[in-house]
Amino acid sequence: MRPLDSVLRKPEPKPDLALVGRKPQPRQEPAPEPRNPRRFKVVDVMTAAVKAENASTRATVDLLSDVRSVADVRIYVWSDAAGRWRLLTLGEQRRLWELRGR
Repeated sequence: MRPLDSVLRKPEPKPDLALVGRKPQPRQEPAPEPRNPRRFKVVDVMTAAVKAENASTRATVDLLSDVRSVADVRIYVWSDAAGRWRLLTLGEQRRLWELRGR
């Protein structure tokens, strides 16, 4: 006697279907939000008096034309992300200083 398994024909395995992948469609990047104009605050170092607050770049440069030296004022820029005034580095203050008189 033979085992029944060897006598019966086993069904042939079904071939796997070939999978064809589609190329993903490129995602559309959302348009960046328009950046608000920069706002500056200028503070006199000697008296700690605020010379300008929420001033535009042009108004800040015009104000610096009356200042004797860039070291006589502290210049801050408003940071929307942090929600506070950030002191400009000396290099950033010098860039604004160089725009005087143009």
